This record gives sequence, structure tokens and C-alpha cells, in this order.
Amino acid sequence: QVQLVESGGGLVQAGDSLRLSCVASGRTITNLPMGWFRQAPGKEREFVAADSRSGGSTVYTNPVKGRFTISRDNNINTVYLQMNSLKPEDTAVYYCAARNSEYGYKSTRSDEYEYWGQGTQVTVSS
Repeated sequence: QVQLVESGGGLVQAGDSLRLSCVASGRTITNLPMGWFRQAPGKEREFVAADSRSGGSTVYTNPVKGRFTISRDNNINTVYLQMNSLKPEDTAVYYCAARNSEYGYKSTRSDEYEYWGQGTQVTVSS
């Protein structure tokens, strides 16, 4: 089992930056694929970013390419989402997720992630 707790969300202005954190417990996530998803009001949950493992390859949804970066700190079993040049359309609840698959592939599909955090709200004002 993996427990995930996100933090770092908040209310910011367009153009600002935020760094979301996702602390994992119960299992080392070094070799687990990790992902970030988001859900805006009235919309379905959508993929944002993922990596295959610590230091592995990454993938991003087109709207965030060049602005968001997924990274990890193995020492504290944490994955981050650095968000720069935020836009009002980035407003959503952001979720961290983990796949139960050591050395597995990174996925953009939410149904391939077994573990989820509770989410953290990001609101970007114009």
C-alpha cells in the first residue's frame, strides 16, 4: 500500500509559480511510475504529467509543456510538480497518483494508477 499526501496548492495570480509536493508513505516510490492529474469544476479528471521512476523519462500534456516539471526527491520519498507561468485555465484540484508496478511504464491514463492522494486546490486568478 502507498499513501499519498499532496500539499502546496493555493491562490495565485496569472504568471506566478507554485510547487506542489506529494509525500508518499508505506512504500518506497523510487521505482514506481508517478503521475499528476487535475480536475476542474464540472470537468473530468485529466492527465498533467508523469514519470516512469526517479530519473526516468517524463511525459506532459500539451497545455503544460514548457511550464510544468515533474521531479522527485528520493531521500524523502516525495514527488513534485513545479508549475510556472500559471494561467487561469490551470485552476483545478491537483492529484498525485502512483502505479503499483515496479519499473513499470509511465501512463497518462488515470485508470492505470492504483494509489491516489486527496488532492490540493490550485486557483489562478487573472
